[in-house]
Amino acid sequence: MRSLRRSTTSLTALAATGFLATMAAAQDFNDAPPHGAAYDQTPAFDNQTRAPVIGNDDTPLTRTVVAEGLEHPWGLVQLPDDSWLVTERPGRMRIVSPEGELSDPIEGLPEVDARDQGGLHDVSIADDFAETRRVWWTYAEPRGEGENGTAVATGLLSEDGTRLEDVQRIWQQQPAWASTKHFGARIVHDGEGHIFVGLGERSDPEPREYAQDPQSTLGKIIRIDAEDGTPAGAEIEGALPEIWSMGHRNIQGAAMGPDGQLWMNEHGPKGGDELNLIEAGVNYGWPEVTYGVEYNGNELGVTEKEGTRQPAYYWDPSPAISGMAFYDGEMFPDWQGHALIGGLRSEDVIRLSIEGGEVTGEARHLRGIGRVREVEVASDGALMVITDHENGQLIRITPEGAEDEADA
Repeated sequence: MRSLRRSTTSLTALAATGFLATMAAAQDFNDAPPHGAAYDQTPAFDNQTRAPVIGNDDTPLTRTVVAEGLEHPWGLVQLPDDSWLVTERPGRMRIVSPEGELSDPIEGLPEVDARDQGGLHDVSIADDFAETRRVWWTYAEPRGEGENGTAVATGLLSEDGTRLEDVQRIWQQQPAWASTKHFGARIVHDGEGHIFVGLGERSDPEPREYAQDPQSTLGKIIRIDAEDGTPAGAEIEGALPEIWSMGHRNIQGAAMGPDGQLWMNEHGPKGGDELNLIEAGVNYGWPEVTYGVEYNGNELGVTEKEGTRQPAYYWDPSPAISGMAFYDGEMFPDWQGHALIGGLRSEDVIRLSIEGGEVTGEARHLRGIGRVREVEVASDGALMVITDHENGQLIRITPEGAEDEADA
């Protein structure tokens, strides 16, 4: 086990030196023209995109680097002892202690296909982890001859935290494909013994069409029994039994909202990143419906089609949204119930106020912090993020002065 450098930096001080924008200067995130303007795209309803900027929040923030040296970290979950279980995309899972000590890689994980976007992805634990030690994870599973697909596995973390035991793969995405992109794959527990998994459609023009095929799990959200993978889908006529919803491109973030509703976000193409309120049996449209365009600028699909659901919110240009959480804590009382979403390309944390299933405002925080792959809320209310780089970091975000008060 090695101990990593722990440093604390005031984000307001960084802003003063020009490294990060201050809150007053940070509201330029809507300045760039939308790509869809070339095709006269317009939102379907008010505040579906470029919602009013959330004002009256100039909270100075402090960034504490808890751990670094993580290679493209992807998934993050807090353990009962306040340590963190983190995945690295090349195929490693580690524990970061509250003091920032990074464990050796945990043994017992299956082989992953770590080419390009593939590898080890999300991680989750049981509510009763302290008793059961049960862990779930998603990964790009090699299937031979260059093909692969997302898989879900579960196992028990040994008492000393060094090995996963009784490992079982409980679900496989079908069909496998010779692609290194768009695996998804976030995990959310439904509180009733099942897990939702949000999946990608493998990116290429041919497999993306499978997002509309009810006999494929490409571009779908599935629900399965958490213990053995038994299908527990929405019972869509003609669909595979695990499918919960369809018409998704590449799901990157997922969380249960304060009211128990499931939200997931996904990457669009060039423009068209989406936040969706997920309901059973609904078709969210991809690739036939999108607010994005092809990477070469050509038009792609339409923005509305009968039988498909509009996104609750979309971004154009795309910040390349990623992991998400809903804030529930005491450190940031004004953020209570707000969605917090990592930005990969935008290198920030996006905050959305949501009322009655509709976005009412947007703010950006921590601009320039790095490619934010995942966002979690710690048990004490601090915000935790991981940055997706070869030398990735686990970073703790608190209101300025909060750490000094805690140490007093």
